Amino acid sequence: MRKPPLTPDKILLIAERFKILAEPARLAILNQLRGHELTVTELVRRTELGQANLSRHLQLLHSHGFVARRKEGVSVYYSLATSVDELCDIMSSQINAQVTSRRRTLAT
Repeated sequence: MRKPPLTPDKILLIAERFKILAEPARLAILNQLRGHELTVTELVRRTELGQANLSRHLQLLHSHGFVARRKEGVSVYYSLATSVDELCDIMSSQINAQVTSRRRTLAT
């Protein structure tokens, strides 16, 4: 079944969301959250980003729906939105397919 084309407004909104993912530090944060719920302190240790820098990235990721957060006592726990994990899997599969294709091309 063919899906209807995106409206110009929706295209702009999608482009804005992809811009958020264009920052390697944000992708590193998302990668650490795959399969884990982590606190800011744990993310600082795992990503080696400064706390203030990490917090800015987390705020942006949260405001655009890429991560969820919950507070427990004085700690804030972050986790990936389900759709983001699926998006990471899709992009990873595409990259793997391109690498395989290029290797085949170079081998011939």
